[in-house]
Amino acid sequence: MIHVVSFTNPRMAQAFVDYMASQHIELKVHPVPEQQQIELWLQDEQYLAKVQQELNLFLQDPSTPRYTEASWKIGNTQTAFKYRNTLTLANLKAQSGPLTIAVILICAGVYFWLAITQHLDVLRYLAWPREGQQFELWRWFSPAFVQFSLSQLIFNLVLWWYLASQVERRLGSGKLLTIFLVSALFCNWGQSLYSASNFGGLSGVVYALISYVWLMGERQPEKEVSAPRGLIILVVVWLVLGNLEILGPDIANASHISGLIIGLLMGIWDNRHTFTSHRSR
Repeated sequence: MIHVVSFTNPRMAQAFVDYMASQHIELKVHPVPEQQQIELWLQDEQYLAKVQQELNLFLQDPSTPRYTEASWKIGNTQTAFKYRNTLTLANLKAQSGPLTIAVILICAGVYFWLAITQHLDVLRYLAWPREGQQFELWRWFSPAFVQFSLSQLIFNLVLWWYLASQVERRLGSGKLLTIFLVSALFCNWGQSLYSASNFGGLSGVVYALISYVWLMGERQPEKEVSAPRGLIILVVVWLVLGNLEILGPDIANASHISGLIIGLLMGIWDNRHTFTSHRSR
């Protein structure tokens, strides 16, 4: 047998297996739990060229309807691997890198610090720099760690974990750190133009991750980093409602817009070769 490809996403693996089955080509599924991967193997070598051709097309757009239609047509509910409960603490830790976990712990710690003490005590150390504080460099980034309500904390950390863990596992801690620092700086600066030093929240960084991860998934699906298109629609709707003040006056609209823009710009930069190759064809 010949090893064809390995996936970390079980659904993607099953979709490709089902599609090839609809083409009368059988692929064997071999889970590798210790590496959190699913290997696909081809038994009949005469179909190798065909499988590789179809795999290249599949990786360009796994969400194409023909793949989901093949799964429905095959109707095979018995798979060689099992989906695990991703809500267990052990699994959440296994799927997260050190930077993802560190940001979660810092944000949670700052929130409880803020809840136990007074707002001014927290902001005295973490707020965007006021006059004379420009050389306290941590202040350019630290407002991202300040969450003012439990709902804000939960919303931001859930999305942070979902997106940041993908980036850190697949693209590395260095890439996630770069996205965090650039987006935090850019979003904090943008919000400071409207709110001076009276703001905080991780949502700008989260918006940057949403747009970055979405674009990465569209341009390089083989990286297995993706965000649902519906999430992008929700983000745009949320921005419109926020700017119309339907959601209230305390929404950090400038930070959200800044995050969306900087995430797209970083995504375009990291995918510039895919745009160049597309134009050359």
